[in-house]
Amino acid sequence: MHAPQKLSEEIGLLRARSEDRPLTLREVIYVLRGRAYLLLVLLLALPFLTPIPLPGLSTPFGLAIALIAFRLMLGQRPWLPKRLQRKQLPAGFFAKLFRVAERIIRFLEKFLRPRWTVATGSPSLLRLHAAVILMAAIALLLPLPIPFTNSFPAWAILLLAGGLLERDGVAILLGYVVFVAGALYFVFLGEAASQLVHAAWVWLQNRGRP
Repeated sequence: MHAPQKLSEEIGLLRARSEDRPLTLREVIYVLRGRAYLLLVLLLALPFLTPIPLPGLSTPFGLAIALIAFRLMLGQRPWLPKRLQRKQLPAGFFAKLFRVAERIIRFLEKFLRPRWTVATGSPSLLRLHAAVILMAAIALLLPLPIPFTNSFPAWAILLLAGGLLERDGVAILLGYVVFVAGALYFVFLGEAASQLVHAAWVWLQNRGRP
């Protein structure tokens, strides 16, 4: 009986497939067959770990993560519409990302292990964690051209999904820490934007005076 492939090996297979042709999410799901949809959530978050946003990708990927997390939150079997399953991933570009993903997954395979399993053992906690992944996915799908607006949600999703897969309560706790830090960052951006708009409005009013 063959041992199941490691996730890093499955990512390597996806990288090889994406070297010279586009991939679809359906193919990704097929390669990850036998794995929970949480693996797909983790995989879709990987391209956004860097501070620089990836325009055009965060919205469909964030939507896919949000749909999976929403159904997990409701205690239902994850599902993706066929239109999203047919979404193609560009050739070459994603081969590079999958290469980076292999390194990250190998690190996670060494780091993640069952501990503080009380944080992963009940259906109610699973739904709570799925709700946080859903909120992070909603933040991820916003097409904001601002550094770290993708990376905070992506790291939170990565840690939460990885923690749930390996029953690692420490990773889940770190995911919550990153999620809160990201929420504070978005609050800061909103406040800064509000102050900027107010300052511009005052300047325009003063400029119009004789």
